Amino acid sequence: MASPEGLLSILKERRSVRTYKQKKIEKETIEKLIEFATWAPSAHNSQPWRFVVIEDSKVKVELAEAMADRWMKDLKKDGVPVDERVKLKRESINRFTKSPILIVACITLEDMEKYPDARRQKCEWTMATQSLSAAIQNLLIAAAAYGLGACWCCAPLFCKEEVRRVLDIPENVEPQALITVGYPAEKPSAPVRFPLSKIVFKDRWGEPL
Repeated sequence: MASPEGLLSILKERRSVRTYKQKKIEKETIEKLIEFATWAPSAHNSQPWRFVVIEDSKVKVELAEAMADRWMKDLKKDGVPVDERVKLKRESINRFTKSPILIVACITLEDMEKYPDARRQKCEWTMATQSLSAAIQNLLIAAAAYGLGACWCCAPLFCKEEVRRVLDIPENVEPQALITVGYPAEKPSAPVRFPLSKIVFKDRWGEPL
């Protein structure tokens, strides 16, 4: 078995990268990222993940603008001043359109268990989202291993219909996340992590490990 140091180093040194070099990512590399994503565990081995890889600049612009327009409507309801909304919209569109690759991660309940009651069916939906989250984490780790930067964005949760419309995603498939990928043009500093004493308990809640 290989030494764990290499993997553990990637896990600890991986960062959310938001600024990228305008350098092409080879198709084979993109396929590898998705392949490693699919080796994540999934509920019932249902593999409920689906991915849309976006390289076309026109599609990026259309998607970024549609998502931003939805966000602006929400910010207007929140009472955010118009000048601030304009600034945020511009930043949002630039962030996505300047990413060499966008990967929209979705779930489908197609192969999940079906129940007649809402309580258990909601559990199946939650299991599907947990499975997709594991796949996305695999993708992020694989990207770091290939020297790529990536950032997991949850924006599609707030504008599912807009994402569906732009990308022709069927109604039974739910957009959950958008991952930007590229060769990093920045090296973000490490964020502070909570100490284990704050997040881990022994035997019962509140008991120190």
